[in-house]
Amino acid sequence: MLHLRLITPADRTDEVVRLIEETIGTTHLVVLPGSARNPAGDVVLCDVAREAGDELLTGLQRLGIEDSGSIAVENIDLSLSKRADKAEAEAPGEGADAVLWEHLTDATHEESTLSVTYLAFITLATMIAACGVVLDNAILIVGAMAVGPEFGPLAGFCTALVQRKPRLALRSLTALLVGFAVAMAITVGFSLFMDSIDLFSEEQLEADRPQTAFVYAPDWFSFIVAVLAGMAGTLSLTSSKSGALVGVAISVTTVPAAANAAVALSYGDTKQTWGSTEQLLLNLLGIVLAGVVTLLAQKWFWHRQRQHA
Repeated sequence: MLHLRLITPADRTDEVVRLIEETIGTTHLVVLPGSARNPAGDVVLCDVAREAGDELLTGLQRLGIEDSGSIAVENIDLSLSKRADKAEAEAPGEGADAVLWEHLTDATHEESTLSVTYLAFITLATMIAACGVVLDNAILIVGAMAVGPEFGPLAGFCTALVQRKPRLALRSLTALLVGFAVAMAITVGFSLFMDSIDLFSEEQLEADRPQTAFVYAPDWFSFIVAVLAGMAGTLSLTSSKSGALVGVAISVTTVPAAANAAVALSYGDTKQTWGSTEQLLLNLLGIVLAGVVTLLAQKWFWHRQRQHA
């Protein structure tokens, strides 16, 4: 269930209440006339089944409530109410299959913004991965994958393409490209520093690395894994399964490939630099394709499900 807290102008409250009452899957409707001060108006509270949430939010936006008032949505972790159970049973479809497009857009907007924190995370992840590839340490590689924040802008880019929001697409693409460029540039300097204090060496990079050689040797398995991970990651976002998203983060060779490219570049190894860059681009392409296809499939499936409800 979702909990909605609305601030509505007094002259629009009746329309809002009528919309809520007509939406199948709503319950616990409360109207507090004149309670809001900034902006001034009435406060309307209600609960709605997740599968009916997108329809209700779209209706509220059509009434202009986001412009003249406020729409706040919260997840309800526990609701002990027979009315709530009835509302969920009456709402068409399953809550786990529903996509709240506005929530998804808002969440990916935050995750895909180029910020100091984002740059810090992706740079630190790339530097950790650099240590992993030089030491041929798979544990460090997995750790770097978990730290890397690159799935946020990837998800934002996919969402923007499906929702046809060019500003979000540009913001996500900028965060992705600038983030990797900055992280790789700093990692080149980090690699040179580590070499100067004899912690990195070209011999380590060129030696046989059975645990980490895959980061500069792209193949069809890399692309397939990226596609599968992209699907899983998109589903985890739309269903709010954060645990699954962690699994996605440590499944795709993006940050390690960027790190290997940076270290190889610091030593002038063009073969590994290009191979790692190809691995990075292949994985990014696979995730984007999978994310877009998954979102389109969810949109189509949910539309068909509601048509037959």
